[in-house]
Amino acid sequence: MTNTSEFVGKERRVILLLICCAVLVWLVGWIIPLIEIDAAQYANISREMLISKNFLQFYDRSQDYLDKPPMLFWLSSISMRIFGINDAAYRFPSFLFALLSVYSTFRFASLFYSRRISWLSALVLATCQAMFLITHDVRTDTMLMGWVIFGLWQICEWYGNGKWENLLLASLAIAGGMMTKGPIALMVMVFALAPHFILKRNFRQLFRWEYLVMLLIIVVLLIPMSIGLYQQFDLHPEKVVYGKSGTSGLRFFFWTQSFGRITGESSWSENAHFFFLFQNLLWGFLPWTIFFIGGLIDDLTGIVRKKFLLSGNEEWITTGGFIITYCALGISRYQLPHYIYVVLPLAAVITGKWIDKLIYGDSLQKWRKPVLIFHVIVFSLLGIVLFLLIDMPFPPANILLISLLIICIVLFTIALIKKRIPLPTIIALPAVSILLINFFIDTGFYPKLLQYQAGVKLSEVIRERHLDKDRIYIFKINEDRTLHFYSNHFFVHVADPDSLRKADYIITSSHFLDSLNPNQFTIVDSIQDFHVSALSLPFLNPSRRARETTPMYILQKKY
Repeated sequence: MTNTSEFVGKERRVILLLICCAVLVWLVGWIIPLIEIDAAQYANISREMLISKNFLQFYDRSQDYLDKPPMLFWLSSISMRIFGINDAAYRFPSFLFALLSVYSTFRFASLFYSRRISWLSALVLATCQAMFLITHDVRTDTMLMGWVIFGLWQICEWYGNGKWENLLLASLAIAGGMMTKGPIALMVMVFALAPHFILKRNFRQLFRWEYLVMLLIIVVLLIPMSIGLYQQFDLHPEKVVYGKSGTSGLRFFFWTQSFGRITGESSWSENAHFFFLFQNLLWGFLPWTIFFIGGLIDDLTGIVRKKFLLSGNEEWITTGGFIITYCALGISRYQLPHYIYVVLPLAAVITGKWIDKLIYGDSLQKWRKPVLIFHVIVFSLLGIVLFLLIDMPFPPANILLISLLIICIVLFTIALIKKRIPLPTIIALPAVSILLINFFIDTGFYPKLLQYQAGVKLSEVIRERHLDKDRIYIFKINEDRTLHFYSNHFFVHVADPDSLRKADYIITSSHFLDSLNPNQFTIVDSIQDFHVSALSLPFLNPSRRARETTPMYILQKKY
């Protein structure tokens, strides 16, 4: 058994190194172009905001936009103003919030647990599969997660020391989270803290006058966004939004977008079954899924044994916050896999506690070998899948990359066998494996896959051929937003190709070639298009891929 002092002096350095490696792999993911739909859409809205300099009203391809709050667009447009209009500038603010999430998770866990559990929790969050995804396929969830765990850390600091600066920072975090994805940021705080104080029988904490100050700060910070929503929608009831006129931007933000999905007021409905998010968390929280499930069961059985009563420095913020938030999201009529990512830091602390108990305690000794064997099997299979993805779908295979992968696996295996890594194998194996998997997927699979995303490839053709973007039009297709973003241009739709001038261009698909006069247009270039976020086995098979893709054309008018 390793004591805490030994951990701080030795294993801590290895965990810190693994976290730094995870951050580097996050950045490696930036070589991947933005993926349709959400990330490309949000990047394009940020670009449009920067160009128009209208920071209170929001547009998507010149159309009124009412879905997500503005924080992501504000910060990304500022980043583009500094670093230029590119995908790295769009991702940079969310990358900072990912770092904030890991640090805040460490600091939050330190308030209740040992230094070892704090470091383990930070490692779990930094290296879970979801973090590798949401640092390159950037949506609002990366920022939301950062705001929420930072707010929880600050308000728990305030409960302990009573300092106003912590209360003010918690208020800022809640307001920031609400301006990122709506009232869910406030509700997660309530879901996490309320059961904790109820189980501690500390009801005074539920009714403190300082909460009124917090509420006032939050309301003041929400005023600019609310003014923009009111001006853009409430003052214009004639606007049609989601097929309805008379839409209130304020009501949509504060009620319909979140609570309306539960009450049925929102017309959106998808994946509306209770276990959808959990099914997706099984892969999204790899390689720590088994540890998390073990920790969750352990916490639930533990609170039952304690007759739902906490004492001393025990906390129920993490487990209560995760379970209640999951239930609230799980009964929604519209769910996407990343919705649960807001409570990944809480899941990381639950996991960190159980790993500590499994490895450094005595009560779970019998589970160490089965868990290790399970992970050896799982990551061996994932290694095979990784080889196949790099080698087969997009020939010719990158021999250099495959050779490097083999070398890394051999060296890592030797290091584990000879115990050269001063970290238990049950931690080192999943952590290093997921780093290798994501590094080689990002460098060997995604770049080739994204060549089949039409907007990215078309923008490359336009740039390489030096085509005049002002003379390029869209004909009948619902084009990718990446086309606008990577071309840094808004392409106009044309309904009648005959109205175009000689030498103008149109972009269309094979489905609409029959509606054009073939004598009037000449093919400049063509690419194959596929909805890459909906991968299928037939597409991954090179011999069947042509039947799964749609030809897209750039045509030039002859006369």
